Amino acid sequence: MKRLAAVAILLLGAAALAGVARPDGSHAAGAPTTTDPLHTITVSGQGTATSVPTRATISFGVQTVASTAKGALSQNADAMQQVLDALKKAGAQDVATQSVSLSPTYGDANQLTGYTASNTVSATVTFAAAGATIDAAVAAGSNQVYGPSPLVGDVEAQYQKALADAVANARARGEVLAKAAGQTLGAVASVVEGSSAPIPLTFAKSAGVDAAVTPVVPGPQETTATVTVTFLLG
Repeated sequence: MKRLAAVAILLLGAAALAGVARPDGSHAAGAPTTTDPLHTITVSGQGTATSVPTRATISFGVQTVASTAKGALSQNADAMQQVLDALKKAGAQDVATQSVSLSPTYGDANQLTGYTASNTVSATVTFAAAGATIDAAVAAGSNQVYGPSPLVGDVEAQYQKALADAVANARARGEVLAKAAGQTLGAVASVVEGSSAPIPLTFAKSAGVDAAVTPVVPGPQETTATVTVTFLLG
């Protein structure tokens, strides 16, 4: 009997030790894990990148009106070819057709009065040559000008710089908050990208016909980005 009682006591002791050593038991008795919401901090950051663009895209259009569809297209083709030649001579690059359209026009009594043909091309120019290029295209027959718009590639590069600045700003804010709470800032748990702000551009064009060169002034552009970052604490 004494021997059986001793064995029973040993088994109960082993079971108790096993209960303490179980992983679920240790989690219940220990501190929260690093993924616990109480051990993270979420902050927002904002970054800015400032630059002055050097290249831009400008669209040039030719619109012609004639009594017949063929006549409108023919006049438009002749005028656009002169514009293309002028753009090439001015040093414009990446010249490409954006749209070609032909539509009927009607008078007050809804009677057909003719046809309108339009042709629009885009070109890449430097801001230094933008004014002279616009003047050359208009002199050659372009009666529609849109732009200039900074190149998409340049805008994306600036946005990426702003994003990096935003993450650094979020970390700096997180360190201040963690220190105030008596904690240390750990690794990044998640990053959520915000959006970029519109990019302003100064574009001045003289109204006078006899102006020497159409002035195009690229103003400083500010690209902003926002992020929301969650950091581990401790």
